[in-house]
Amino acid sequence: MRGEERCEFEAFQSGHCSGTMEDVVRKIQKRIGLEPGYHLIPKCRSGLLKYQPKREDLPSRSMKDSFTTAILPLSSISKREHYVNHMGQVRVGSLMEELDMFAVWICHRHVKMPTLPKGIPLPYVFVTMLVDKIDFYKTHKVDANEDIELCGHVSWVGTSSLEISIYLRQQLRTITKAIFMMVARNATNTGKAVVNVLEPDNEEEQRCFDDAIKRQRRRRVKQSNPSLVKRPSESDEKLMFELYRRTNGTDIAKEELQEEPPNCSWMSKSFQTTMLHPFPDNRNAQNNIFGGFVMRNAVEISFITASVYSRSRPWIECILDIGFFRRIKVNSFLKMTSYVVYTHENYMQLLTVVQVMDANNFEEVTTNRLNLTYSVDRQVKEVLPSTYQETLWYIEGRKKFLDFQKLRALRETKIQQRKVGSECN
Repeated sequence: MRGEERCEFEAFQSGHCSGTMEDVVRKIQKRIGLEPGYHLIPKCRSGLLKYQPKREDLPSRSMKDSFTTAILPLSSISKREHYVNHMGQVRVGSLMEELDMFAVWICHRHVKMPTLPKGIPLPYVFVTMLVDKIDFYKTHKVDANEDIELCGHVSWVGTSSLEISIYLRQQLRTITKAIFMMVARNATNTGKAVVNVLEPDNEEEQRCFDDAIKRQRRRRVKQSNPSLVKRPSESDEKLMFELYRRTNGTDIAKEELQEEPPNCSWMSKSFQTTMLHPFPDNRNAQNNIFGGFVMRNAVEISFITASVYSRSRPWIECILDIGFFRRIKVNSFLKMTSYVVYTHENYMQLLTVVQVMDANNFEEVTTNRLNLTYSVDRQVKEVLPSTYQETLWYIEGRKKFLDFQKLRALRETKIQQRKVGSECN
């Protein structure tokens, strides 16, 4: 196997396969005791609260214990349609749905309750808290006629939170790596639930665990100091002033925007929006909308936005910091708006905002934010802000793009290290 295609998680492989993703869904439904059919009021699970374990009742687990694989059978003509677009290429949005479901399944595999009586549903609910990153590796080379394999394991555990590392592979080549943060809730989704301690079983697992601890520390720093609400730094303010001079000139009495500079576009014109009405088939057992459904549609509106802006066929490169701020009930309307907030050569940085509108009182609340990087085969127009809010988005988009560049540089370094290692062996 070539150095750049070596599996990063070879030390964690247990040989376990969960079948196809349809099999995974059925296994989850069976474990939680989900009955078929839609009910306006979900089946009461309060009787399962008495089975909620204490931490000391749960045995420790290793990464290999939760490791599993599942198949997206794209080689099957009857299954392929759901995963391809009009050009016969793989729909990234559909992959997002499968990643989210697979992350839930890995949580199920990690949690082991020796004291749970046989036949009693698992007294847990697993929900997506955030997605740290989803890094795409040359998606234009993905073959829509070949099966895709999902591989994953738990890489870090807190008291009730779990970090899940997932890889998508095709013909032994990694095409996507994703880091999900999940939260374990009790049977009625009214409180947190403790999960099994994670104890690395070997040197490779320990190294993975140490890396996950570093990511968790970075996440805590971000959560305690959110960039879009903190005061801009001195360097940010300098950039803001330079942007102001470029977009408003030196005439302080000028109130209207000047004409767009050559090969530039105003951010206020560089967005697309859509409204969606989720239905019961998009719900989970608690009648809340699946996080995967939200991510799929957010990715697809961002693709449209990038296409319209670039007048070209964009390729998704990376998604960073997908936030899930609150649950979305099945009786809600969704408003999704995607903005081009930063550009660099042939790259576009997009911010996609998801708002929920309560179908009863029509109040709007922001529920999700996604930061996406796209590329095209030509240089794109430079996007410029025209308001203070847009300038903050521009600065944040620039930081996300720099994070993406660091991520790519780190990946290239690891590839080179593996090449050297394989040559030495």
